[in-house]
Amino acid sequence: MQEFIIREYINQLTKEDIICLAKNNQISLDNKEVDIIYLYIKKHWQTFYNGNPQNHLKELKSKLRPTTYQKLEHLYCQLKNKIS
Repeated sequence: MQEFIIREYINQLTKEDIICLAKNNQISLDNKEVDIIYLYIKKHWQTFYNGNPQNHLKELKSKLRPTTYQKLEHLYCQLKNKIS
C-alpha cells in the first residue's frame, strides 16, 4: 500500500515540488540541479525506495555541487528512515 501511495506521488511530482522541499530544508538548488534531481526521482524512485541506490548516489555526487549533494544525501537518509 505504501509503495502505491509513493508511486502516485512521484507520478504527480513537479519540479516546483522539488524546489519547495529543498527550500524547506535549507537546500539551495540551481536550475540544472533541479532538472537532475527531478530526472533521478522520476526514473529511479523504486531503487531509492526498495533497492540499493549507491550507484545512483555516486552519479548524483558527480553531477551536483558538493554542498548540495551532502544536504540532499542527509535529507534522503532522514526520509528513508521515516518510511522504513
